[in-house]
Amino acid sequence: MPFPRQGGKGAQRLLLFVLLLAAWKTGSGQVHYSVPEEAKHGTFVGRIAQDLGLELAELVPRLFRVVSKGRGDLLEVNLQNGILFVNSRIDREELCGLNLECSIHLEVIVDRPLQVFHVEVEVKDINDNPPVFRGREQRLFIPESRLVDSHFPIEGAADADIGTNALITYTLSPSDYFSLDVQASDELSKSLSLELRKSLDREETPELRLLLTATDGGKPELEGTVQLLITVLDVNDNAPLFAQAVYRIHLLETTANGTLVTTLNASDADEGVNGEIVFSFVSDVPLNIQKNFKIDSSSGEIRLIGRLDYEETKSYEIHVKAVDKGSPPMSNHCKVLVKVLDVNDNAPQLAVTSLSLPVREDTPLSTVIAFVSVSDRDSGVNGQVTCSLTPHIPFKLVSTFKNYYSLVLDSALDRESVSDYALVVTARDGGSPSLSATASVSVEVADVNDNAPAFAQAEYTVFVKENNPPGCHIFTVSARDADAQENALVSYSLVERRVGERALSSYVSVHAESGKVYALQPLDHEELELLQFQVSARDAGVPPLGSNVTLQVFVLDENDNAPALLPLPGAGGAGGAVSELVWRSVGAGHVVAKVRAVDADSGYNAWLSYELQPAAGGARSPFRVALYTGEISTTRSLDEADSPRQRLLVLVRDHGEPALTATATVLLSLVESGQAPKASSRVLAGAAGAETALVDVNVYLIIAICAVSSLLVLTLLLYVALRCWAPPSEGACGPAGKPTLVCSSAVGSWSYSQQRRQRVCSGEGPPKTDLMAFSPSLPQVPGSADERQQPSESEHLGKTSRPSDKSYEFRLTLRSHPNINN
Repeated sequence: MPFPRQGGKGAQRLLLFVLLLAAWKTGSGQVHYSVPEEAKHGTFVGRIAQDLGLELAELVPRLFRVVSKGRGDLLEVNLQNGILFVNSRIDREELCGLNLECSIHLEVIVDRPLQVFHVEVEVKDINDNPPVFRGREQRLFIPESRLVDSHFPIEGAADADIGTNALITYTLSPSDYFSLDVQASDELSKSLSLELRKSLDREETPELRLLLTATDGGKPELEGTVQLLITVLDVNDNAPLFAQAVYRIHLLETTANGTLVTTLNASDADEGVNGEIVFSFVSDVPLNIQKNFKIDSSSGEIRLIGRLDYEETKSYEIHVKAVDKGSPPMSNHCKVLVKVLDVNDNAPQLAVTSLSLPVREDTPLSTVIAFVSVSDRDSGVNGQVTCSLTPHIPFKLVSTFKNYYSLVLDSALDRESVSDYALVVTARDGGSPSLSATASVSVEVADVNDNAPAFAQAEYTVFVKENNPPGCHIFTVSARDADAQENALVSYSLVERRVGERALSSYVSVHAESGKVYALQPLDHEELELLQFQVSARDAGVPPLGSNVTLQVFVLDENDNAPALLPLPGAGGAGGAVSELVWRSVGAGHVVAKVRAVDADSGYNAWLSYELQPAAGGARSPFRVALYTGEISTTRSLDEADSPRQRLLVLVRDHGEPALTATATVLLSLVESGQAPKASSRVLAGAAGAETALVDVNVYLIIAICAVSSLLVLTLLLYVALRCWAPPSEGACGPAGKPTLVCSSAVGSWSYSQQRRQRVCSGEGPPKTDLMAFSPSLPQVPGSADERQQPSESEHLGKTSRPSDKSYEFRLTLRSHPNINN
């Protein structure tokens, strides 16, 4: 605010007081300046950047800007020196009317970080409006019969300024007949009248001209004048008299049209037409009074004919004239002061200015999202506005200055939970009943890469048949990312490792975009029964996030291996044929030989059956072969008619689709008692020993079956308990050890299967396997007690068997229950 250069110590003290006041305002969150109206362009207002604690060098980088609602560009800031100056003409009367307080509210906004300051610039009134009378001339008709000390009302002047600048004093030009009487009726106006000091004589002075001067209290003083033309009347010497000089009326702004405002009461001491009174508004009544009020000329009733609005006009000063019908007529004046009372008829007004949209989901708390300004044209409690926000989470409204609020972040955002918010700001005034207004604010939440791709399962089990074509699709992995756009763009890759001596990528590959897993080469069940690996999913965010999923690929067996005959140690005959000596004295059902075979496949593909090929010429052979054990036994007693050389062809067939076969040749030599060579004697001695040990073998077999059954039950119980209750522990992967004996069928055929057994394990817990067991059901041969005998395990591993031996093989298989995809 500029100050005069003169004044000495008093001016310096005033300047110090203003500076202290400005510093206090800054500390309290508001900077206060003042500027006189009508100041020239460029007039210094204040060092706003310095007072706000901002460096001049950071004004432009931080986007320093000033916002003035509805005030145009009255004030501006020089970004080079941080000075607030007058940019265009400021007219206090146009800006604030007759209000005593007049201020321009500015909002100063800077970014990086975002800060908001409130600046109030008070507009000081200067004496730029002189007192103004409604007309250039006022006419008064005064009868000559009026007594000394009579008063004659006249109209005063109005000044658009306020305070001292609007304090009007009146002076009257010198006159022998009249003096000026000023009465301060109330704060709205002063009542002026001419006081008669000397009796009038129309014949001596028919007309008087006086000059009324109105001077305001400004510096310099301004004045206005009006010519008073006084006509002295004769005869009708009694003017109408009002019961009151001033009528005071209070009306609500919602008063209905046609309502009676007041009834004027006036009387005239004359008789006849000289005492008949006609009421009317003065000739120069303002237009707004003519539009809102009317007066009945005979009764003096004033009624409301328009709509009152407190926000437009708070009071009306109505000048009424009462004129009698004398000749010449006589008149008198009174004032009707109508004060309009405020009613809560204006709802609050809301204005929302968005600053930081959309909002990142990692935005820190207390960040300002938008500004909200409210206003209400009503006054008092009717104009006191409070704001509320729905929903309350995760934002809140913070009052910054008077009717200004900031919408700030109150709790953390999560775009995956809520991607946008529809906020409603409600402004409600304090009237009764209260009025409200609402404004909608849409806040969109911008995505941040805070979610890694997630698979539906931590582990998948896939079944693939062996001998698959190269490049075949075996499975598709799919991971979902809760983020959006590039943060949710997922790519897939293998987690490389070694499988034996080879790299994992030589077996399988994964498509980076679709997640399809392909087998790059044919798989061999006999070489690799289980292939376990991990697929990684990564998003395209910065930084990228990822997760892994485990795939267990079980290679299913196909019947691609034919049965293979096992040679018997010590077996004679050429070309790998089995040669045996048979006594002619043996009876029916005697086991004379056994064919042994294995199949490299597993399951039904390794389940072998044996059948005897018909002899040449259709002759019926005295021998037969057991369907599942391969034991060759007699069907009847041998006699002299039987050929001493028997050649048997045994067909070994698996149960695959299609079935594969192998053929074994068995050469039997029939000999009489005493003709057997030493080797035969050893065979007979072994047979006799087998007869002696058969009972012991049966006992041992029963004990072994009971022990295996008990072990099976115990294993199942232990497995279930560990699966349900044991905490996760790190497992180990690797081969299970030696080849195992495999039960090929529940019917009772047993074969020796060369399989690699592997434990399926992961780093998150024990191997996930299930226990399956097959128990044999041996076929019964009528009349042969020897067929119920069981051989020892050593005979299954390739040792020479006695004619009465049978072989049994067991397999305990641990397998998981995955979903079969192929």
